[in-house]
Amino acid sequence: MERIITLLKRLFPGKWGRESYDAETLRIAFRDRYHHFKLLLNANNKALAIMAEIGEALKGITPFGMSFVRSRCTAASTSVFQIVRNLTALAPGKYEALFDRFKEIQKALNVPIRHDHLVTQGPPVIPMDEVNKSMADLVGSKLANLGEIRKGISVKVPRGFAITSSAYEAFMKENDLQTEIDRRIQSTDMGSMDQLYTLSASIQQKIINSPLPEQVERSIREHYLRLSDHGTRTTVAMRSSALGEDLPGASFAGQYRSELNVSGDSILDAYKGILASKYGLPAMAYRLNRGIPDEQIAMCVGCMEMVDALSGGVAYSRNPLNILDDAVVINAVWGLPKSVVDGSTACDLFVIERGDPLRILRKEVARKDQKFVCYPEEGVCRMDLTGDQSHLQSITDEQALGVARLAVEIEQFYRTPQDVEWALEKDGSIVLLQCRPLQQRTDSEESAGRNVNAEKPAKVILKGGVTASSGVAAGPVFIVRKDVDALKFPSGAILVAAQPLPRWAPLLNRAAAVVTSQGGIAGHLANVCREFRTPALFGLKEVMDCVETGEMVTVDADGLTLYEGRIEEILASREEPMNLMQGSPVYEALKKAADLIVPLNLLDPDAPAFRPERCRTFHDITRYCHEKAVHEMFRFGKDHRFPERSSKQLLCEVPMKWWILNLDDGFHEEVEGRYVRLENIVSIPMLAIWEGITAMPWEGPPPVDGRGMMSVMFEATRNTALVPGMRSSYGNRNYFMISRNYCSLYSRLGFHFSQIEALVSERATENYISFQFKGGAADLERRCRRAFFIREILEEYGFRTEVKEDTLVARLAEEETDFMKERLRILGFLTIHTRQLDMIMANQASLQYYRNKITGDIRRILSEHPKGSVNQQ
Repeated sequence: MERIITLLKRLFPGKWGRESYDAETLRIAFRDRYHHFKLLLNANNKALAIMAEIGEALKGITPFGMSFVRSRCTAASTSVFQIVRNLTALAPGKYEALFDRFKEIQKALNVPIRHDHLVTQGPPVIPMDEVNKSMADLVGSKLANLGEIRKGISVKVPRGFAITSSAYEAFMKENDLQTEIDRRIQSTDMGSMDQLYTLSASIQQKIINSPLPEQVERSIREHYLRLSDHGTRTTVAMRSSALGEDLPGASFAGQYRSELNVSGDSILDAYKGILASKYGLPAMAYRLNRGIPDEQIAMCVGCMEMVDALSGGVAYSRNPLNILDDAVVINAVWGLPKSVVDGSTACDLFVIERGDPLRILRKEVARKDQKFVCYPEEGVCRMDLTGDQSHLQSITDEQALGVARLAVEIEQFYRTPQDVEWALEKDGSIVLLQCRPLQQRTDSEESAGRNVNAEKPAKVILKGGVTASSGVAAGPVFIVRKDVDALKFPSGAILVAAQPLPRWAPLLNRAAAVVTSQGGIAGHLANVCREFRTPALFGLKEVMDCVETGEMVTVDADGLTLYEGRIEEILASREEPMNLMQGSPVYEALKKAADLIVPLNLLDPDAPAFRPERCRTFHDITRYCHEKAVHEMFRFGKDHRFPERSSKQLLCEVPMKWWILNLDDGFHEEVEGRYVRLENIVSIPMLAIWEGITAMPWEGPPPVDGRGMMSVMFEATRNTALVPGMRSSYGNRNYFMISRNYCSLYSRLGFHFSQIEALVSERATENYISFQFKGGAADLERRCRRAFFIREILEEYGFRTEVKEDTLVARLAEEETDFMKERLRILGFLTIHTRQLDMIMANQASLQYYRNKITGDIRRILSEHPKGSVNQQ
């Protein structure tokens, strides 16, 4: 026999050598395609996150400058270009038109953000009396906030002036510092702490030794003298207010230097010291770790009359650890609030309940050993507290209530929780030193339920999830599971769905709010919800099981709570955050840029308009590319011939009629010989499918009535592929192509063809399942009914389906690993147990029996397989 095989190999060398060549080519093609697919998904996630940041900024709650606008637009362009490039690598020659659309959108985007469009020009110094919200590019967001609050509410703020970004730029330009700094940074190994120390010291010294431009120096002195005209002697507190501190999620807390109790003789040196602190090691390391370019940070400095405080501290207008707790939290110490800010001294704690009047809920008086005080001439020092003062509360109860009133008033002005630094003068006056938006945790550990009415507490249905879009709303629940449900969606209803799918976007103009059991803030639907200003609460687990269509509920997206009934107190208590930036040149620049980035016009991937030339925004390109990337990735099994001789036959005690081709890392170890055992397979999706295939033994074909048998016989005479002995593709093997996270199954069982392609990894955004089922021995009508029979089952488990004649196609995407494995078990089970059911599709009694049996079996399979139970090596 071996001689015969050897002779055949010599006579037909191409035939015998090609199998191993084809297998290796297949593996290389798979790895290349999978590599580009993952790069595309990474860029897709970044692009969606950037769109979310832009949408949040357009609320105008926090001032921002052009540095923010340009950085977000540049980041969006980079991510979208990477998306297009990787899609064209996935399918060369098919999507090149996307580059033209990308270039056209990018060209339009350059208009509102180009450097000569909005230049930060202005005087080197501006009195604080003239500072307002539109000057964030000149004075930084912190000083812009402080200037605006002076005009909005009656609050005591120290007199002073702002040294602007124009002064900073003039100083850097006159001494050619930016060129030298860039050179030194480029020649430094930023991963070496030693080199960072050296770099920091050298740049700071360079700045301190450089002279100020004459105009800047003169302007600072003149404005300081104006302050001194109001008193015998004036010292100032100098604090940074850098551009770039408005970057999302970047607090910059404590990164730059502040100088307290500075005299006129030292003000210029103190100013340069604060500029130099931009290149202190903490600040440089912070920007490096956060990925913030150096050139985005221009240093502005506020110079305010020094308050020789009797006491001081920080007040949070709400609990910073719990977004649902609206109590004011005050930390206070003797002397300057510096010890609260730097954490060097124990603080008195006051928790104030809101209401009319305010009421102290809790008070903790700490032992305070030291305080910061002003030297008589200039500077500050630490002083030991002795005697009774260390045990006394640093502010009275009445003063604590006054601080709380100030914090609440500032919050009401900005309509967002605030972090307030304050001081108490010796005459008892409360002085506002600075304020900024308070970043709060949303993972409250308090028990569910908040009494919005003391007489009738609101009943909480569920708490948790994430705020995908701010706001509150009430209405009747309408649960959407299938596309046909969308056709019946009533205006003013609360859209409840398992997943925040893009295909629900057309309902937003009718939906009062959106609630889903899964999802986060960076998805397509979350972006569109923000655009429509539709409240959205995503990731509220169990919501599909806890509410019913028609049930009246109240959605509090900000409070992460779903209430039973219509709660008027909640609907009246939450207002749209005030847009402080609207109308300013910077805001308009971002708005124009956002119009080219954020809106989503391509909503339906099955619509004729879903094509490259209809992409009008970066979001359109992102959506189009994501849809097509999934399509191209999961064409892999269709585009490549299965090399049978390079595969291994599955061995489960005995050889099975299933063959396996390892594309990459689907085996635990290299397999020799013809067979591979199940325990040597580590492919997550294949093992899940196999669990479904083998979950229950097939009972054989259903009993067929006379009409069903005649249908099969007629089809056999018409379709020669069904006749035994005839050459037919129905005799092909069942095979898997696998890697650890990927599986492509092609199965022909009798007259039935099914295909499953799946990618299952730890990253939900990558996960995808595609299922196709067709064929059968009965006539076309019965085969079509069987396709609809399977469709109903799959839609109950979240699949998106399409049926054309006897062909069923089902898809599922972007779910967690355990969820995907459960659905693959279902597909494996259906592949085996829906065979030959086409023959009984005209018999209603048999049809109902098998519907009940199959759905019951699926429930048992899922209950017997706890999450994560797929055997992995």
